[in-house]
Amino acid sequence: MKVLVTGAAGFIGFHVCQKLLARGDEVVGLDNLNDYYDVQLKLARLNQLRNHPQGERFSFFTQDVSHTESLLALFDSCQPQRVIHLAAQAGVRYSLKNPHAYSQSNLVGFTNMLEGCRQGKVEHLVYASSSSVYGGNTKLPFSESDNVDHPVSLYAATKKANELMAHTYSHLYAIPTTGLRFFTVYGPWGRPDMSPFLFASAIMEGRPIQVFNYGDMLRDFTYIDDIVEGVIRTLDKPASPDQDFDPSSPDPSSSHAPYRIFNIGNSQPEKLMDFIGALEQALGKVALKEFLPMQAGDVKATFADTTSLEEWVGFRPRTSLKDGVEKFVDWYKPYYSHQSN
Repeated sequence: MKVLVTGAAGFIGFHVCQKLLARGDEVVGLDNLNDYYDVQLKLARLNQLRNHPQGERFSFFTQDVSHTESLLALFDSCQPQRVIHLAAQAGVRYSLKNPHAYSQSNLVGFTNMLEGCRQGKVEHLVYASSSSVYGGNTKLPFSESDNVDHPVSLYAATKKANELMAHTYSHLYAIPTTGLRFFTVYGPWGRPDMSPFLFASAIMEGRPIQVFNYGDMLRDFTYIDDIVEGVIRTLDKPASPDQDFDPSSPDPSSSHAPYRIFNIGNSQPEKLMDFIGALEQALGKVALKEFLPMQAGDVKATFADTTSLEEWVGFRPRTSLKDGVEKFVDWYKPYYSHQSN
C-alpha cells in the first residue's frame, strides 16, 4: 500500500520507512530537516533510504507539517492510503526554552495532518504520542486507562492535546486514529540529543556525563526494532470502535469512535545506572560521572503496561538492554570514528 510517513528523516521515521520498503510498500517520506539536531545525520538516514534495495518505492519531500496549504496539496497529489505521523518538535528540555516551536509543529501541524486525512479519506492514521503524557503520575506501571491531566512539560501537553484532537476527528468523521505512547527509544541512528548518544560521545571523548537526579531514575528503554514492529503491526490493524465502551465511566484509551491509544515500551524499566553500566561495558571504557539534581520537566520513572498493545496486535518487545546497547554501540563506533575524521 502507499504510506505517508512524516518525520521520515528522524530516528523512528527512518527505521519505519526501511521496514515498510522491505515488505514492498510504497513510501512517501516527509520531513522539514530542521536544525534541532545535526542535519547531516538526517541526510545520512535519507541516503540509506534512497539506496535501499527497494529505494525506487521511496519518494521524499522537504516540507513542514505546519504549512497548511502545501501539506494539503501533498495529500491531494500523493493520495496515501495510510499515514504514520511521527513529525513533531521533540524533546522535553527544549520546550522550556522554545515553546512556540511546539505549538507550531505539534498543534498546528497535527491539525493539518488531521485535515489531510479527512480530505484524503485516509484509511488509518497512526501518530506518535509519548510516555511524557503521564507527567506527574506516580502509579507504576503506566496504563492507558490512567488519567493523564497533569503534564509537567509543554511537550507532554502538546502530545496529550494530539490525542484529544485525534479523538475529535475519529468521532466527527469516523477516521480511524491510533496514538502510540513511545517510551525511551534507543538504537542505531538514534537522536544525538538523547541520553544514549550523549553518553556514548562523552565516554568516547573522556568527558563527564551528566547524571540527573543523582542517578536515581528508572526508564523503560525500548530498542528501535521493537518499536518499529509495534508501529507496523498497529498500522495494519486500523482502530475500531470499542463495543464495550461505557460513556458513564469512559476509558481514555478507547471510544465509541474508531480511536485507540496504546503504550509501546519494553514493560521492563531499567535503572539509569544499569543502562550506563551496559554502555560502559559495550564501549570498553568507564564513564566520568557528574551527578546533578532532577531537571525541570523531567520525571523520575517511566514504566509501560503494554498489555493492551499485546492483545491488539499480538506483539511485545523482546530485546534485552544488554543486546540493544551492544547493537547501538556497534553502529555508533564506526559512525563516531567517521565523524571524527
